[in-house]
Amino acid sequence: MDKTFFSSRAANLAEALRQHDWSNCEILAEAMSQAWKENRQVFICGNGGSCANANHWENDFLYPVSKRIGHGLRIRSLCSNPAVITCLANDEGYEHIFSAQLRVLALAGDILIVLSGSGNSPNIINALTCAREMGLRSFAVLGFDGGKSLKLADVPIHFQVNDMQLAEDFQVILNHFIIRALQAR
Repeated sequence: MDKTFFSSRAANLAEALRQHDWSNCEILAEAMSQAWKENRQVFICGNGGSCANANHWENDFLYPVSKRIGHGLRIRSLCSNPAVITCLANDEGYEHIFSAQLRVLALAGDILIVLSGSGNSPNIINALTCAREMGLRSFAVLGFDGGKSLKLADVPIHFQVNDMQLAEDFQVILNHFIIRALQAR
């Protein structure tokens, strides 16, 4: 393996972080803070690595953000229940696994966060469309060119990287930045 491989990847990540406009991330942190204060729910979803990251966000905002049992943010990963996902995928189609859950669980004024490298997955697009129809505020954390989700989200957070692993790295970095921002309030 090339001895400069890891330092080159780290430099790419650092440069992308340096160039990013963080204003929409601040809007998301403020929206999550308000949802926390007002006891509204935050829903989050993604596919593959983004699914794992959605579950990571749920973990971090349910307890570690406050470090007090019963005082975390009301957040739910729409990826966390395999029985629900496989039932909906089998009966309604994979493209509806997130939107069908929102239609039962969400209320106007809640928040939806989608995590997607491409922004073009049909289940992500359907979740954003559903959120708009139901009066949820939507955020999309995206990579590559942002795909269709870039225009569908109320607030897109677009990391312009053409690398799926970096796009997923940014999802986790943003999660941890927002935790620190909420803890500082």
